[in-house]
Amino acid sequence: MSTKIDYYFLKLDRFPFTDFFEDVTETYEILQKAKTYLNELLVKPDVKENHGEVRGDAPNLHGNYYIGEGTVIYNDVTIIGPVYIGKNCELLPGALIRPNTIISDGCSVGHGSEVKHCVMFGGSKIASLVFAGDSVLGASARIGSGVITANRKFNQTNATLKVGGEKIDLGDSFFGCILGDSSRLGANSVPQPGTHIGPHTWVYPLTNVRGFIPACKRVYHEHKTVMEENEIVELKP
Repeated sequence: MSTKIDYYFLKLDRFPFTDFFEDVTETYEILQKAKTYLNELLVKPDVKENHGEVRGDAPNLHGNYYIGEGTVIYNDVTIIGPVYIGKNCELLPGALIRPNTIISDGCSVGHGSEVKHCVMFGGSKIASLVFAGDSVLGASARIGSGVITANRKFNQTNATLKVGGEKIDLGDSFFGCILGDSSRLGANSVPQPGTHIGPHTWVYPLTNVRGFIPACKRVYHEHKTVMEENEIVELKP
């Protein structure tokens, strides 16, 4: 397996900043870079710009932010900067975007979803009622409804990943999921902290995964469905 970004992300042109990856080669460096990059891009120049369209009540905007043209923001959206949101995105009602998040062009965040310190390449989508924390979504990647990207181990030590028998420290106790280009997390699935999922891999609903999942796989648990006779009971009002 690999933690090199060119295994997971081949469409760097679907990212708004051409210089972002000049000194970044490992997946875990992307989230580290997002913090310093947004500080220099938005905080030091004190940027507070919303070029998007607000539909309904005005969003709750805190800190520094940039929101591009064509982006639609619905009711009860909260954005806590520093946050960069590109063009033609969609933030559905109740979405919460937390600091150090970069959302590229053509992305969407669903109703009631929380996005914390994430990097989203162009065309990636997060469905409703999701917690996406400390994660990277490749171009056109998908996170289905109800997914939790577990982003911290119970003992609060740094997230790790085994590469060639060697355990790599990912440099932070908060680390969610690396989701390669056009990969998918099905509804109510849970990747454990530090999980790396290759491009074009589908993790089916209700599946718990960890470690390294290679490219172009279908991942699911075997399930046995039990069907028995049931008594007829009129339910109380």
